[in-house]
Amino acid sequence: MLSCMTPAPNFLFLIADDHRHDCLAHRGDPVVQTPHLDRLAAGGASFTHAYNMGSTTAAVCIASRAMLHTGRSLFRAPAEPAPETPLLGELLWRGGYTTFGTGKWHNRAASYARSFSQGARIFLGAMPDDQYRVPTYDFQPSRSYDPHDQQLEEGRFSTELFTEATQEFLRGPCAQQRPFFAYVALTSPHDPRCAPPPWGTHYTADQVSLPPNFVPEHPFPIGVREVRDEALVPYPRDSAEIRQHIADYYGMISHQDEAIGQIIATLEETGLRENTLIVYTADHGLGLGQHGLMGKQNVYEHSLRVPLILNGPGIPTAFRSDALLYLYDLFPTLLERARLPLPASNEGYSLNALLSGLTDTHRSTIFAAYHDQYLQQADGRYFQRALRGARYKLIEFHAGPRHHRLLFDLQEDPFEQHNLAGQFSYQQVLLTLSDELRSARQQLDDPLLVEG
Repeated sequence: MLSCMTPAPNFLFLIADDHRHDCLAHRGDPVVQTPHLDRLAAGGASFTHAYNMGSTTAAVCIASRAMLHTGRSLFRAPAEPAPETPLLGELLWRGGYTTFGTGKWHNRAASYARSFSQGARIFLGAMPDDQYRVPTYDFQPSRSYDPHDQQLEEGRFSTELFTEATQEFLRGPCAQQRPFFAYVALTSPHDPRCAPPPWGTHYTADQVSLPPNFVPEHPFPIGVREVRDEALVPYPRDSAEIRQHIADYYGMISHQDEAIGQIIATLEETGLRENTLIVYTADHGLGLGQHGLMGKQNVYEHSLRVPLILNGPGIPTAFRSDALLYLYDLFPTLLERARLPLPASNEGYSLNALLSGLTDTHRSTIFAAYHDQYLQQADGRYFQRALRGARYKLIEFHAGPRHHRLLFDLQEDPFEQHNLAGQFSYQQVLLTLSDELRSARQQLDDPLLVEG
């Protein structure tokens, strides 16, 4: 239980869907406007190399959120965690917190019920087909979420629904009586990208530049051509259409930023801001034309890296770290801040040593995977594995009858455009990363290691 000596911090956990790591003004994007997130970063800590480990299915958000809420690595964090695997909200609830959840869950109703003592406008699906027609549940004290109990909220944008639910919770008595964990899971900037006025038309295609690694199609098949995300734009990708998608994406991000500002204002108005640690992150990134890809079903940087900002009590100001970390490292970080013991199941590494200045390093490598089963297609089997270190990154595409090995110098080539795998001078780097990748696959129980 929590100590009575000093107040335990509140946690406001804001998680976006599809927000790529570099689409923030303070991260150098010259077009998108994100003043509230920029202020959070300036007054807190920003981590530039936070990674999702990948996914075992095309629904990347399921795997990412399962890892986050269990503190477990990819192949050990199923979509519906076993009852003996404790969840972040569940542990905080047991430890004396009021736990409130609104927005997208996507890890099945039973896990939501284990995690939250309160909630509102709960969306248990993958994504709304229409951001203005969102099927949600009211909180069920019985912990039973029958599909017949869903209500269709029409005419209001999803971000506005979840923001209002959060504000109502913060203004209520439960947010004042005990420390709280408020988990706010937005369905933005995921498509359909149709932000309300003025943001829906604020950015135009002619304002937007194509990314340096834009190509009309990926140079070789990687088994994702028919995935829903990739079908948003026909092949070959048209540059004008990609620019419009990016402009609409920016509109969603700026509208979301505005909503986050409203939530922070509510924290201030209720007197809760001083003792509330705010976390902002996303479940994964997005291609939007990079490498000819639209979605996140790949292991390139644009799909794996996410924003991560912490701001609040005990967090240094104007702190920036380039340390390599996984999104699920937040699991032990928050539990330690709540002064609660870590479960034996935890695999995350707390960020608190970084935040306190005790170290400036965290992880030496990052592993990533796409799919734990073979995507069996007419010409063979498809899956992806990757490992990056401080400078170099190796990607192995098992693509039907072919095996592609890509080696990138991320210091000189952050957009992963120049494959060094065939150059003699990089053979030792390639060999070292290949050995480390195989070792990581063994340690992480990769089910395809024997044949891959």
